[in-house]
Amino acid sequence: MTDRDDVRSILRLQLPTDPRWVDLAALSLEEILTDHAYCEQKAATSCISLIQSNPDREVLVRELSPVVTEEWGHFRQVLAELDRRGLRLGRQRKDEYVNALVGFQRKGGAVEDRLMDKLLTCALIEARSCERFKRLSEGLDDAYMRQFYRRFMESEAGHYTLFIRLADTYMGKERARVRWQEWLSFEAAVLSNWTYRGDRLH
Repeated sequence: MTDRDDVRSILRLQLPTDPRWVDLAALSLEEILTDHAYCEQKAATSCISLIQSNPDREVLVRELSPVVTEEWGHFRQVLAELDRRGLRLGRQRKDEYVNALVGFQRKGGAVEDRLMDKLLTCALIEARSCERFKRLSEGLDDAYMRQFYRRFMESEAGHYTLFIRLADTYMGKERARVRWQEWLSFEAAVLSNWTYRGDRLH
C-alpha cells in the first residue's frame, strides 16, 4: 500500500478520513494511545467471543485463535509505548463508532446471517483502523511513531481480509459480498455526519 488510493481500493471504504484528523491526534497522543490500547483489547475479546459461540466451525476457530494472541500482543505493545513516554493508560471510553455498527447487525433471523454480520462488523472495524493507522504512519511528525503505526496498519489489513474470507467461507462469497456493500454504505453514511475527535481512533 503506497498511497491513499491504494488503501481505499483494497479496503473498499467509501469515505476517506479527513487528513486533518492526524493533526488533532498528534495533539492528543496520550488519549489516542489509550483509545488504541482498548481497541486492541476489544479486538482480542471479540475473537474469543466468536470462538466460544462457534466451537463447531473449525476453520473459524483455527483462524481466529492466533489473532487473539496477536491482538493481545498489540495491547501490550501500546501499553509499553505509553510507559516509554511516561504516559498512563486512561479509562476506557464509550466507542460510539462501534456501537453504531453493532446497531446495524441483524438481531433475528438465521444464525448464519447473524454470524455473517458479526464477521463483517469485525472486518469493517479492522479496515477503518487500517486506514486510520495509515494516516498516522504518514502524517505524524514523529518518525518513530510513523513506523509504530505502519506496523499496526499492515497487521490490520491482514485481519480485515481474514474476516472477509471467513464470511465468504460460511455464507458463500456472493451472498457475503452483497451484504458487505450494505455495510460499507452504512458506515459511510454514519461517518458523513461524524465529528472528528483527536482523542479517538475511530
